[in-house]
Amino acid sequence: MRARPLSIFLLVLAAGAGASSWAEDASLAQGERVFRNQCQGCHSLEPGVHIAGPSLHGVVGRTAGAVDDFEYSPTLQDAQLVWTPQTLDRFLTAPDDFLPGTRMVFWGLDERSRQQVIEFLQHVGER
Repeated sequence: MRARPLSIFLLVLAAGAGASSWAEDASLAQGERVFRNQCQGCHSLEPGVHIAGPSLHGVVGRTAGAVDDFEYSPTLQDAQLVWTPQTLDRFLTAPDDFLPGTRMVFWGLDERSRQQVIEFLQHVGER
């Protein structure tokens, strides 16, 4: 019995969707790992829960220095920028180079780690 082209197409499409979902899950897991290893000591993912730094829940799309119940450095209060994937990427490359005077004691992440943690933060902010 010969398989029909439409049946083959649907099987290939379904397999591709599963692979895409698996790759996305693996990337998010890597981003979570970067967060746990590099960020979690100072930042929470729970809304309103701050440690040395503000909660990063919903950070993507948020105005820098805008969480009401956290005391930011004057640099971040006056930054007038929105945390987009692009601004986060620049900041996480070298925070003190991007915003001199920030209180964040962090030397930066390599490009792959930055992309993974930014994708993870976007995902967490959507929940």
